[in-house]
Amino acid sequence: MRITIIGASHLGLTIAKLLANESYDVILVDENEAILESIRDELDILTIHADGTSPSLMRDPDIRKSDFLVAATASDESNIIASILAKQNGIPHTIARIREMKYLSEPASYLHENFDIDLILSPELITAREIFQLLRTPHALNIEDFAGGRVRLLETKLSTTSPLIHIPLHALSLPPSLLIAMVQRDHDILIPHGDDCLLPMDNVYFLGTPASLSEMESRANLRVQRKAKKVVIIGAGRIGQALAPMLEAQGLSVKVIDKDRQRCEAMAQKLRKGLVLAGDGTDMDLLTAEGIGEADTVICLTKDERLNMMMALLAKHLGARQTIVRVVRSEYALLMQQVGIDIALSTHILAAGEVLSYIRKGSVVSISYLEGARVQAAEVILQTGAPACGRSLMEARLPKECLVGALVRGEEILIPDGRTVLSAGDRAILIIQADHTDQVLRYFRNGD
Repeated sequence: MRITIIGASHLGLTIAKLLANESYDVILVDENEAILESIRDELDILTIHADGTSPSLMRDPDIRKSDFLVAATASDESNIIASILAKQNGIPHTIARIREMKYLSEPASYLHENFDIDLILSPELITAREIFQLLRTPHALNIEDFAGGRVRLLETKLSTTSPLIHIPLHALSLPPSLLIAMVQRDHDILIPHGDDCLLPMDNVYFLGTPASLSEMESRANLRVQRKAKKVVIIGAGRIGQALAPMLEAQGLSVKVIDKDRQRCEAMAQKLRKGLVLAGDGTDMDLLTAEGIGEADTVICLTKDERLNMMMALLAKHLGARQTIVRVVRSEYALLMQQVGIDIALSTHILAAGEVLSYIRKGSVVSISYLEGARVQAAEVILQTGAPACGRSLMEARLPKECLVGALVRGEEILIPDGRTVLSAGDRAILIIQADHTDQVLRYFRNGD
């Protein structure tokens, strides 16, 4: 399968790297030859130095053979033009990064019918929704829903007083329909076994039904953390503009700080009760005067990830209970957690997950990237005639880099064991080491 990406932006590069790592045929187009030169040394992909909106580019035989075109430049208009030209030249599927509300406020059907865009990609809106979801579960570092919300993956950090630590997993009394799917310990990713023990400060991924997770949260004293009531957002850009009204609508007290007065004025128009301040988020006196130490959650959303880290650490120093930071480079996420940031979210990894889900559509319902894209959580539908169909998990001999965490069969939710037989139509929730995703998914697809 061939995918052409227009624009070697951070988003375009993130998507290109993830696709190339999974052996897709990738073409990257950009006007900046220096960027393309550096990419050639890193990735085994074809690069083309050209204007992505040029009609002659879309007539290039290599481009016209593409199955998908992903327009990921910084310009909405360029992405729209590229999508229109792609469809006119026979490329079946188009994905476009769209950032401006004048476009996003229109129904998706309008953009599809008028601009030939099949998937609208707004990394900022995706990130705002992710943060909103996390704030509804204060002990969660990550939440992913599958099968229409009937199965949930929840990541949380265990405290030194957790009743789950230092006990072999086979001896833990976990609720039914619940599995400990993965553990992140220091820099390592572990798929735990029965004799393994959870340790203090482990990041643990629980997979199960919302009811079973709720019961586990009560048993493990995770609910002692109160839900956020006072939130401070530093950065009134696109993510902040989308997030702040969501939080205010849920009854939270919202305070926004940004140096740009024009962005502050735009934000003030969107809030009914929230306070918007034009000021420097690194100003210790300002933060102290505005009571940032009393905030339940401080969310740092500027474009500068190092600045975000510094502001979040300042907020922690002043007494803020939780910090959430937006990062551009996914490798920064682990670093930030090591220095005391509670949650670091990569806007581009979140968006890339949507792209991969769309490209793999068919048997693959959704894909989420975990731990800086080192691991994927995938929801797949087992196809008739697939190698794993009609076999027990023991007989299927899936790669060891894969865990089948849950099966949705009709109205039934199953936590499978080695004797569980996989049936056509089953929805399987998989935890996969990212480098082996394509190999694993072949077991669930009919190769015909």
